[in-house]
Amino acid sequence: MPIKHLAIILDGNRRWAKKRGLPTLEGHRRGYDNVKTIGLAALDRGIGHLTVFAFSTENWKRSSEEVGYLMDLLYHALTAELGFYMENNVRLKVVGLREGLSEKLVSAIDEAEHVTSGNTRGQLNLCINYGGRAEIVAAVRQLVADGVKSEDVTEELIASKTWMAGIPDPDLIIRTSGEQRVSGFLTWSGVYSELMFVDTYWPAFNESNLDAAIAAYENRERRFGK
Repeated sequence: MPIKHLAIILDGNRRWAKKRGLPTLEGHRRGYDNVKTIGLAALDRGIGHLTVFAFSTENWKRSSEEVGYLMDLLYHALTAELGFYMENNVRLKVVGLREGLSEKLVSAIDEAEHVTSGNTRGQLNLCINYGGRAEIVAAVRQLVADGVKSEDVTEELIASKTWMAGIPDPDLIIRTSGEQRVSGFLTWSGVYSELMFVDTYWPAFNESNLDAAIAAYENRERRFGK
């Protein structure tokens, strides 16, 4: 079964930089560059959706310098880099809480989603200020606000109110850097995803690693509980 939707937990940027004697922030910059590289490689391999865990709800606990740099990097990706996504016919979608983000960044998100909305080659879903539990809570709150009665709540209704609504469930979730946990990533939509943990730090994850992951996935049998 081919991969239609690949999701990646981008882990190891800081450790990659430290190992090379580089500033932590340089690791994040190289990590973003690799999102573009692997994103195009995924498109070339017929993967229509790439979802990346760019900034979690827990990442606010990091130093103000690091958080500020990450917010600036995300703003840069959504503004100065729009030409790259238009040139490659890629649609952008940002998934996560808007609360806590600056007005400038929220405006950039809205504009990037609007400008790229007609692109059809593939879609990059950026999980920013994202948490899996927060996504489910937001969906339930929306159902309550819509006046849905408890006896009418179904899995399909909840799914329709999640931030990932309308996006195919991920076939494969990869976490780089050797850590073996999902850390609240795609808690709802990733319930039947295949999981893969690779030792490579994200900035060093290359097309060969991607091909190896795809090959390993294709050798698995997905049963979906059957």
